[in-house]
Amino acid sequence: MSLGAREVSVSAGGRRILDRVTAEVAAGTFTAVIGPNGAGKSTLLKVLSGDLAPQHGTVTLNGKALSAWDPAELAMQRAVLPQSPELAFAFRAWDVVALGRHPHRRRGSRDADRTAIHGAMDATGTMPFAARDCRSLSGGELHRTHYARALAQLWEPLPDGRARFLLLDEPTASLDLFHQHAILAKARQVARAGAGVLAVLHDLNLAAAYADRVIVLADGRLEAEGAPHGVLTRERIARVWRVDCTVVPSAAGTVQVMVTPRAAAAE
Repeated sequence: MSLGAREVSVSAGGRRILDRVTAEVAAGTFTAVIGPNGAGKSTLLKVLSGDLAPQHGTVTLNGKALSAWDPAELAMQRAVLPQSPELAFAFRAWDVVALGRHPHRRRGSRDADRTAIHGAMDATGTMPFAARDCRSLSGGELHRTHYARALAQLWEPLPDGRARFLLLDEPTASLDLFHQHAILAKARQVARAGAGVLAVLHDLNLAAAYADRVIVLADGRLEAEGAPHGVLTRERIARVWRVDCTVVPSAAGTVQVMVTPRAAAAE
């Protein structure tokens, strides 16, 4: 079971943002999408989530065209954390997380909803401000609240065994060091529990530390995909990101990228 895009292309404003990209998120794996600014990372996530229809190519979820899924059924199978979540009204943090339970209203129970909301807020450290107006939260606190909403949406397995997918667009943005690692550790835990996770990341070391696979995009094209230690080479990083670096094995069995400061400053 997987969520996949095959030969997808997206153009806007006379520019090809994605150029025949094929990518797949398998159930039970954590995949990171990396690449420089303007590479098409967020666009690929929007295509996979169904928020953006490609002009060319196909997108499938659990063996069925993404566009053929009923919206309510789709919402039970995939949850999305956008780059900059917005709220049009004043909500308590608890109420925002509770929105993630809306797709389950017909088949769920209030006890199941409360369990999911509590669990998601505990996992993201947002329970201490559950009763606060979201307008009073810091950017990082609000981001974690929306992350809890996405987790609550996928909290329990589906009764028919269909795979669930968690799509995260720059989930570590606006977070301090502790919460960057906490949010990705939870995402990896979700993957280990059987869901497919896709995260757009800018930090190569975070991608290497937490992802099973990485997808590298450059100028809208698929540059490389595979295990972090095979994809994150000095030569590829120099070509795609235009920086000099040293890539060394890490204690966790993957790699660590150390950029040469002088080369970065010169660029």
